Amino acid sequence: MSFSEGLLHSYWLIGGALTYCMVMFHAVRNAPWAALKDNRTLQHMLFGATALLMALWSMRAGISPGLGIHFLGLTIMTLVFGWDLAILSATVALIGMAVVGKESWDGLLLSGVCSVLLPVASTWLLYRFVEAKMMKNFFVFLFVCGFLGAGLSAAVAGLSASAILVLDGVYTVEKIIHEYVRYLPLIMFPEGLMNGIFLTGMLVFHPDWVRTFDAKVYIDDQ
Repeated sequence: MSFSEGLLHSYWLIGGALTYCMVMFHAVRNAPWAALKDNRTLQHMLFGATALLMALWSMRAGISPGLGIHFLGLTIMTLVFGWDLAILSATVALIGMAVVGKESWDGLLLSGVCSVLLPVASTWLLYRFVEAKMMKNFFVFLFVCGFLGAGLSAAVAGLSASAILVLDGVYTVEKIIHEYVRYLPLIMFPEGLMNGIFLTGMLVFHPDWVRTFDAKVYIDDQ
């Protein structure tokens, strides 16, 4: 989704900007800067993931203004780096999209609320639910947090942006359903598959690189 000042009323853009800035403030405060400074592997992974996000987000499709579809890749980012570094990395990628003209500067932070903050939040909340309520099993973590979490994040991003466009009167519910919502399942499954494949590789070969995964709990103690 890409919002611009001409597409929405200014109060949506201002509200989105304030929300994004507040969450960014908490992400900056919570981020493990000491670990990032001392761990060159983590630095390279984070910078590489940010570049991959930009490449992934540059490939998008859509019909009407504001109704764009692209892969998010934020579930794997959240599970590997944690919600704070995922947001910081995605913010850099989002700014990069504005620099190359794929995003509007006017509505950049509101777009970020829908395409960054909410997908990361949905993934993180699902992860916390799995940690608290479900059995500590490798495949539960992989399929629920990875596959299902990614599909859920795509749905949350798309539906939240669609709700804003409908509430602001930009498009009717019928148009949103016809041009966007009915195609959401077509992006949810490949989103889940893509994130799940990446997560599988990480868990098999380098489980210690996944910040949210405790190999002792999920593998050694089983």
